[in-house]
This record gives sequence, structure tokens and C-alpha cells, in this order.
Amino acid sequence: MQDEMIAAIAADLGISDLPLEEQRTLIGQFGEVALKAATFAVVAKLAEDKRDEFAKLAEAGDSAALQAFLDREVPDHEEVAKAAVAEEIKRFKDFQSNTV
Repeated sequence: MQDEMIAAIAADLGISDLPLEEQRTLIGQFGEVALKAATFAVVAKLAEDKRDEFAKLAEAGDSAALQAFLDREVPDHEEVAKAAVAEEIKRFKDFQSNTV
């Protein structure tokens, strides 16, 4: 299952022709960048006075409370996060095509 996921992500990123270990490294690095971009995009949608509460919930690690908070404060947070990740994929592909 994991190898299938790596293959699918590698295909999306356009790195399928690289050795498997390089694919894993790039996917891991990309995952960190994508997560940060998604988080930033969602936080940017929060009202200024709600950002501290978001930070406290995130630090506490209570995913259920964080989910409920986001559902209430940024109802479209999942779409916002998906759009941010899609933009990072586009940037990655653009960067890759410009370095070849």
C-alpha cells in the first residue's frame, strides 16, 4: 500500500523516473512544505482575534478540538488547504520544469 501511495504521489509530482529513495526524500520534503502552506492558508482565513486560540489548540495537540474550531471559524478550511497543496504541487512542477 505504501509503495502504491509513493508511486501515485511521485507521478503527481512528476518524479517517477527518479530512484525510489530519492522519490521518498522529495515526497517527505514536499509534504512538509505542503503542510506549512495549507496551515498558513487556513490561518490567513482566520479573524485576527482567533489566531491565538488556533495556536493554543494546535500546540495542545487536541485534533478533535482543533477540527471543531476550524469547522466553526473557517467552514471551508478543507477546500482552502486542498487549494494550497494544489498550488504547491503546481509550483513544484514549474520549478522542476525550469531546472531541467
